[in-house]
Amino acid sequence: MVNLDEQLKIVRKLQFRAASAKLELHDLAEDLPVRWTYIKVVAEKTFDVFAELDAARKRLSISEKS
Repeated sequence: MVNLDEQLKIVRKLQFRAASAKLELHDLAEDLPVRWTYIKVVAEKTFDVFAELDAARKRLSISEKS
């Protein structure tokens, strides 16, 4: 079982990764149409990290209520 401090660290790391993925997606959009072949890869990476962040936030919220 992961304690509250560890869960908070996980959320913070995921927040950083999510922000980086968001910036990468934004940069890709600015480069269009040149790098259009990377859209799916970058979007899936961004989607996955935000899904992971959402799940970690839910686990943290549950732990904080306990």
